[in-house]
Amino acid sequence: MRKTKWVAAAAGVVLLVAGCGSNGGSDKGGSGGRKGGSSSSSETAGGAEAGGTELTADAVRTEIETAATGAGFEHAAKGENVPENLKACMVSWTPDAQKAADPKKSAADTVAALGKGGWKTEKTTEQSGSTITGLSKGTWKLQASDHSAGMLKLVMFVATNNTPACEALFKADLEKNKKS
Repeated sequence: MRKTKWVAAAAGVVLLVAGCGSNGGSDKGGSGGRKGGSSSSSETAGGAEAGGTELTADAVRTEIETAATGAGFEHAAKGENVPENLKACMVSWTPDAQKAADPKKSAADTVAALGKGGWKTEKTTEQSGSTITGLSKGTWKLQASDHSAGMLKLVMFVATNNTPACEALFKADLEKNKKS
């Protein structure tokens, strides 16, 4: 139950950070959070990825894992217990940052690889040695969090599908967790 609450809290942070500005950090990104002025086929296809099909949680998980392992991370499944009712709407992928030769570089390389795979950088915030990058692809929002500076070695990738159906599930899960 504790891990479920942690994942729900992480989802709340993802949604909060994705929708809020920064107070104090350095923000990088274009006007309105988008770089460049053209829209991709995934944006114009009503949230579908290129080719006209909806991006699934399994596809998002595979894209994150491919980018992260290609950047030198190994998967550490601890802390990734996404509640069953949210599995189609949320992906959590946590690397074992302790095993990476340079976790900060691996995190940056993962974000770069995701960018090459069609994920658009919305906003990057750097503060006190931590870097949080928001990306989007179709209806999905991804927060790449790198807190590997200093003694703390924590990196995580949490993606949420922002369809109305998923947003309703997140809200219901949050309300349920408030009561328990």
